[in-house]
Amino acid sequence: MTETVTMPLATPADAPAPTRPRGVRRVLLESAYSLSAFPIALVAFVVVVTALTVGLALAIFIGGILLVSGGVIVARGFARLERIRLRGMLGREAPTPRYVAAPAGAGFWRRSLTPLKDAQSWLDVVWSLVGLVTGTLAFAVALIWWTATATGLTYWFWQHWIPEGDESGLADLVGLGEGRTTESLLNLGLGVVLLLTLPWAVRLVTVVHASLAWVLLSSRAELQHEVARVEGGRDAARVAEAESMRRLERDIHDGPQQRLVRLTMDLGRAKRQVADDPAQAAVTIDGALAQARETVAELRSLSRGIAPPLLVDRGLAAALEEMLTQSVVPVESRIDVPAQLPPHVETAVYFVAAEALTNVAKHSGAATATVSVVASAAEVEVRVEDDGVGGAHPSKGLGLAGLRQRLAAVDGTLDVASPEQVGTTLVARIPR
Repeated sequence: MTETVTMPLATPADAPAPTRPRGVRRVLLESAYSLSAFPIALVAFVVVVTALTVGLALAIFIGGILLVSGGVIVARGFARLERIRLRGMLGREAPTPRYVAAPAGAGFWRRSLTPLKDAQSWLDVVWSLVGLVTGTLAFAVALIWWTATATGLTYWFWQHWIPEGDESGLADLVGLGEGRTTESLLNLGLGVVLLLTLPWAVRLVTVVHASLAWVLLSSRAELQHEVARVEGGRDAARVAEAESMRRLERDIHDGPQQRLVRLTMDLGRAKRQVADDPAQAAVTIDGALAQARETVAELRSLSRGIAPPLLVDRGLAAALEEMLTQSVVPVESRIDVPAQLPPHVETAVYFVAAEALTNVAKHSGAATATVSVVASAAEVEVRVEDDGVGGAHPSKGLGLAGLRQRLAAVDGTLDVASPEQVGTTLVARIPR
């Protein structure tokens, strides 16, 4: 049986964050959002409730199930409209959650019934029901406040068309006296007060309606994005580990393994030479000893690439200082890290600096380099700069793609600026 697949998740990283309006524009947009909330919510309520009610009543028939599914899909449409309103009118981030969707090529019934088992679709239905309550509140408050404000500020103008009668006005009722002038001044004062409080009144009901909309329509997207990020980091860790193992296997095959084969051949030749030519056997054994020393040194170098002993024994600062002293390119350094950091952070920082300096030595043609490793309360920043030829980019290889994968495994980020003929600046940030 074909499994149900999911629609791609629109994450915050996929689109630029909306810009929140300010000042008078913000008041006008929030007022428009509140005033339009009720008619939209009313239409959504009527359509969705009608579809679901009739569909459930006819659930024993095929058409009833299809009508319920259609009501759910309509609720999705109104939910999408509300997210657009949140982003466009309020400047709020309102990502679209991942909806369950039938796979490509699925049959009619599979496509029709899939929305019914999607949790987010039912949250959209809930929004179509409860959104009418907050939408009515927002509409009523915004309409009353704007109407009362406009009435009070313009009363002095249109009061001349009100026939004079025996009825007492508002000013007389509150004890301020009679007359058109007194009535006009009182209404003008009330209009000014309402105008000054208008932004806060509209903001309050807007926040109530928009917050409920965000909780029901977009909060799951944040959770789904976090899950996707964790899964991406896990996959990146697996890829980085597999690449490290392949590189280690290649280095062992090309280095120590070849030397050990040659050492075995030299020792076999020395064994044959001992009886007939002891002097030549001694020369062969000396060569074998040199091969053994070089093999041990190379194995130590490879072991530092797996887990540097100095990093474990004396900490990150000492391991970095030793690595910098062995750099082919002269390096100026600034190391400011605490004595204790999580092991995965120390390992990541060390390998970022090591890989960056390796790239400087192999590809940059730089005369000098600068390495800065500084820890803050939230992260450790590794900055490596050189005065080489530039032109470095992760897509070109040079170890940067693998470095980015290693950083993704620890939720870190990598930024590379490398203009041609200017040099390269690599900045890695690793959360603590």
